[in-house]
Amino acid sequence: MFALNLPAFEAKIAQREGKNVIFDVLRRRYVALTPEEWVRQHFTNFLLKEKGYPQGLLANEIQINLNGTKKRCDTVLYRRDLTPQMIVEYKAPSVEITQAVFDQITRYNMVLKVDYLVVSNGLRHYCCRIDYARNTYYFLPDIPRYADL
Repeated sequence: MFALNLPAFEAKIAQREGKNVIFDVLRRRYVALTPEEWVRQHFTNFLLKEKGYPQGLLANEIQINLNGTKKRCDTVLYRRDLTPQMIVEYKAPSVEITQAVFDQITRYNMVLKVDYLVVSNGLRHYCCRIDYARNTYYFLPDIPRYADL
């Protein structure tokens, strides 16, 4: 797969029905190994191992209902009271992070109303904090550690 701007980890990769699959520690099963999934697994590992996010509060492929249409958030971090706190959107390394990607995650946030939005293609990562009181947002210099949220 692709070299990413994320720490390497020991990915569990196998073949099923002639296709490569990778073990998703959050979903506890093997899933198709696509370029976007490669980014998701690296980023999830980064959040768990490097940033101290609790595995029990992270979930992949969370379905939401947006204007009558079913959509899926790539990863959601929940607070201990199980209200959503962060949405993470992944793209393949070949996909440029554009305004359209931020528009997509912003639409998801119309439903979840989280404090943090994160976008990554495995090479570039962006995190913004939503300030609902001022009706604005600001970008953070790095992905925050869980203890700093």
